[in-house]
Order: sequence, then structure tokens, then C-alpha cells
Amino acid sequence: AQSVTQPEDQVTVGEGNPLTVKCTYSYSGSPYLFWYVQYPNQGLQFLLKYIRGDNLVKGSYGFEAELNKSQTSFHLKKASALGSDSALYFCAVSDTLVGL
Repeated sequence: AQSVTQPEDQVTVGEGNPLTVKCTYSYSGSPYLFWYVQYPNQGLQFLLKYIRGDNLVKGSYGFEAELNKSQTSFHLKKASALGSDSALYFCAVSDTLVGL
């Protein structure tokens, strides 16, 4: 069975500083990985996904994530944080794709 772990309950950075939200996964095959964000008083929004190919994935709002298979990690990063980045971030893994 596949699973993800986000080891930090909360990440605090100053505006303009680099932002990293950590995610590690457990999956024996080739995973499909996703990041979602939930801004205050809003629903869940898709940020980015890794399906195959280049391990570095660029997504919405200046975010990117890099798959590191040796460390089974898919950390979300942004070069310069904004106040508007204050939100809940969710990492997900799947072994199935639907609707592509």
C-alpha cells in the first residue's frame, strides 16, 4: 500500500524567503505524486503533479517540487514566499490515474 508523510505540522518563513513543505512517500513502484493547497475559506486546489519524465515539476503560483526517488521525497518549494502563501498544503500519492 502507498502512503505519504508530511513530517512538519507547521512551517514558518519570513516573506521573501525560500519556502519548503516536506513530503515523503512509501510506494514500491513508480508513484504518481500530487500537491494540493487550501487557502483560507476556500476549497482544495491542485498545484502540481508528477507522472513521469523530468523529476522537477513546476506548478501554479511559483511552486515546484522535485521527485527524489532515493530519498522517496517530493518536497514542495518556492523561491520567495508571499504572505498570501499562508495556507494548508497536502501531498498525495496514487498508483492509479483516471481521466488523463
